[in-house]
Amino acid sequence: MLRQYELVDRVLDYDPQANEALLNRAYVFSVNAHGTQKRASGDPYFSHPIEVAGILTELHLDDETIATAILHDTVEDTVATIEEIEKLFGPAVARLVDGVTKLSKIEAQTENERAAENLRKFLLAMSDDIRVLLVKLADRLHNMRTLHYIPNPEKRRRIARETMDIYAPLAERIGMYEFMKEMQTLAFKELEPEAYDSINKRLTQLKEGGGDRIAKIGSGLKLLLSRHGIEADISGREKHPYSIWKKMAERHISFEQLSDIMAFRAIVPTEEACYQALGVIHRRWPMVPGRFKDYISTPKRNGYRSLHTSVMHADNTRVEVQIRTGEMHEEAELGLAAHWAYKQDKVRPETQVSWIRDLVEILDNAESPEELLEHTRMAMYQDRIFAFTPKGELHQLPKGATPIDFAYAVHTDLGDQAVGAKINGRVVPLKTGIENGDQVQILRSKAQEPQANWLSFAITGKARAAIRRHLRHKEREETQALGRKIYDEIVQHLPAPLGGDAIGAALKRLKLADEAALMEAIARRRFTDSEVMEALMPGSGGSAAKREMPLQTSAISIKGLTPGVAFDLAECCHPVPGDRIVGLRRPNEGIEVHAINCPRLADSDDADWVDLAWGDKTVGATARISVEVKNEPGALGVIATIIGAQKANIVNMRLDNRDTGFHTNTIDVEVHDLHHLTRLIAALRAADAVNMVERV
Repeated sequence: MLRQYELVDRVLDYDPQANEALLNRAYVFSVNAHGTQKRASGDPYFSHPIEVAGILTELHLDDETIATAILHDTVEDTVATIEEIEKLFGPAVARLVDGVTKLSKIEAQTENERAAENLRKFLLAMSDDIRVLLVKLADRLHNMRTLHYIPNPEKRRRIARETMDIYAPLAERIGMYEFMKEMQTLAFKELEPEAYDSINKRLTQLKEGGGDRIAKIGSGLKLLLSRHGIEADISGREKHPYSIWKKMAERHISFEQLSDIMAFRAIVPTEEACYQALGVIHRRWPMVPGRFKDYISTPKRNGYRSLHTSVMHADNTRVEVQIRTGEMHEEAELGLAAHWAYKQDKVRPETQVSWIRDLVEILDNAESPEELLEHTRMAMYQDRIFAFTPKGELHQLPKGATPIDFAYAVHTDLGDQAVGAKINGRVVPLKTGIENGDQVQILRSKAQEPQANWLSFAITGKARAAIRRHLRHKEREETQALGRKIYDEIVQHLPAPLGGDAIGAALKRLKLADEAALMEAIARRRFTDSEVMEALMPGSGGSAAKREMPLQTSAISIKGLTPGVAFDLAECCHPVPGDRIVGLRRPNEGIEVHAINCPRLADSDDADWVDLAWGDKTVGATARISVEVKNEPGALGVIATIIGAQKANIVNMRLDNRDTGFHTNTIDVEVHDLHHLTRLIAALRAADAVNMVERV
């Protein structure tokens, strides 16, 4: 533990103007307040806040922050009050101590609620003064360093998991990478002890087998740059165990297959020298494709600047090299803390505070602890993007996410009702990729429902699960309704009315759980109609009865038909509401809906025919038309204008044939019904540029 004079001298070394009396009073007050309290390690409790303050002196933080670190547990764990702190140490220190204290006063019923409330209070306190975050991160780092003294393994794992999920990623988000790495390593050691020991053992074997490869590669890199007139300080290290384990898990590879376990850092005098050094390194060793990143021209959101590249060194050893200036290195090591380090002018920009305020807005909109954690938990991986709603709320998504992922991230109802999106004010399809920093507005309609094709571009687990859940529910409803209609037809063909226990007996004979399962099985033709008749009324399903069964006498209405779920609108004939339709029912498949004049029906001997009719609530479908137009400028524009004027929508267009006078296009258009399609075809035929229009 640091003694009083040692701690004060540390601060005075980098800040000669620091308030020495403030620091001395804080040290004595903390020691007296904590008195005989002990930590799990057996050390005096006041050793913890002193060590936290010591960690912050390494960041060269101002005297108010150091005093806060010394006092941060006094209000929570002793009889001291905020009023007493303000009287003795001033309003600024009292406000900081109060902010840190609020983070620890958590009373929640479940683990999720506890973690969510912790995160909520944490972010609210940070938005008031970012130094609260710096003290809390140092506090958590020291607690992780002494975690092994806690006897309760469940408590150790809870603290480690919280560190991994919240505190380490927060350190990363503000650029304090050394804090992040150490917290991740200590948490990983507790959460995955076997993996931690295994990776450490392999790293030790590599050191013993290959000698000091890091020193050799580092000295060679320094010599190479020096020969080209670039003076550089070179440092090398092995990547920490958690980083190695994470890459093994992400890439699904073994330790032996992981080639980039060494990283080197080159500190050069100027920004120009960074790019010169990069050129020298790339000329000497081949670059690994896809591994070069220029964070100098495009810094990370937390202000991090550096050049990153990976090259194939001797013996096919892949090494990572980071190139930066001394100023960039200081910012990379300290991150946001660099802006609060001692400076003569005391000018401290509010870097990152806007990001925290955006998160606070999200906190106000979360409806449950689970939703809060899902929306605000920081990403542990770098392949994440941040996108904004029109109101400025920040949402974190995986790289490659689309507006449908964003909609479900905001709210499940918004995702279910999404019909389109605007990215940065421009209307785009729902499958458009979102870039980091984009503003996304979701266009919605209460008549919309999740579509099966959304699964082809939705990538988040939440979005895909919600879409699948809706489709399964919709399919089950529609399939059972169809099965009920077919069941009613089957019952009409029985030789006598059914008894009250007939369905229950049939379920036992067919080994089905309930009536809903029976209706679904009938719709999917898992049993033939004769088998269902035999189960309902033994002796009625024989060959004679089957021959005598009349054709279906009534149509089955398709209400709310959802293409791609329980029913498929056939691609060969593109039926639309108003067409006479028929369904083809094959074993274990959904109903395939065809127009009654579809030529493919002649080749459907393997399927049962089901007479269908459009439901009253059916809304639109896609029709296909063939349009022959004059080969002249503006002809396609005329077609598009007519289709738009008729309130139809082009969803696909293909050029099929072109000669000197005319060319033929196949166009898929969304229409309300057959009457709408007929009016559209008539309007196209009336145009001078159009020679012929027919429905495909």
